[in-house]
Amino acid sequence: MSLALTDRVCVVTGSAKSIGLGIAEMYCREGAAVALVDIDPQVMEQSVRLNTAGYNTKAFVTDITNQPAVFECFQEIENSLGPVYALANVAGYLDQQKVEDVTPERIDKVMQINVNGTVYCTQGALKSMRTLRDGRIINFSSKSGKTGSALMASYSGAKGAIIAITHSLAFELAPDNIKVNCLCPGITGDTGVWDSVSKGYTKELAIPMEVVVEKFTDKIPLQRLANIEDIVAYTRFLTVHGDYCTGQALNITGGREVH
Repeated sequence: MSLALTDRVCVVTGSAKSIGLGIAEMYCREGAAVALVDIDPQVMEQSVRLNTAGYNTKAFVTDITNQPAVFECFQEIENSLGPVYALANVAGYLDQQKVEDVTPERIDKVMQINVNGTVYCTQGALKSMRTLRDGRIINFSSKSGKTGSALMASYSGAKGAIIAITHSLAFELAPDNIKVNCLCPGITGDTGVWDSVSKGYTKELAIPMEVVVEKFTDKIPLQRLANIEDIVAYTRFLTVHGDYCTGQALNITGGREVH
C-alpha cells in the first residue's frame, strides 16, 4: 500500500465496474478512504470485497441525475469518511444512433447523466474541498468530445460540454486551490462503452466485429486500444502529482487525438 493519499477521502462515480472500479481500487492502494458511488447496486458488493481486502471503503447507490440525492450522498460521505479531497466523475452514458433517430428522451438521458451528473457531483464535493482549501476534480470527457464521432452526435456534444465545464471550473475554483482537469480517452478495451460502440458499428454499418476492431486500431498511431490501466494511471497522476495542473483536457488516445 502506498501512503500518497493517506487520510484523504476520494470519491469515484460509476465505480461498480470497469474504469470507475479500477480508479477506486487504485485510490485504495494509495491509502485513501474511498467512496464508491453508482446507480448499480453491484457497487455494494465491490465495497464489501475491498473492505475484506483491508481497505477503507463505503458504497453509495445514488442516481447522479437527482441533485437532492447527490447532495445527500455527499453529506453522508463527509459524515462517515471525512471531507472529500478528490472526485473522479467517471459515471457516463453512451447512446449510439443515427442523428435522424435522436429523440428528446434519448438526448436528455445522455445530457442528464454525462453533464448534469458531473455538475451535481462537483457541487456536492465543493463544501469539503473549500474547507480543506485543496482538492482535485477529474472529469471524464472523451476523444469524441474533441473530435466528434459518427453515430454519436448526442454523446460527442455531452463530452464536449464536459471539456468546457472543466475549463470554466478551473478558473472559478482556482482561488480555493481546487484543481479541475478532465481526461479524454479514446476507445478503451474491456469497458461497457467499447462493448456498446463496437456492437453499434457492427449493426449500423453491417460489418463484422473483427473488421470494426481492425478499423479502429488502424487509426491509432500506437496501434492498440487504450486499456483501463492507462486511464487509471492518468487519474493517479492528476490526483497525487497534479498540484500545478488545472484546466487541462488530457488525451489518452495513443496519438489519435493531438489537440
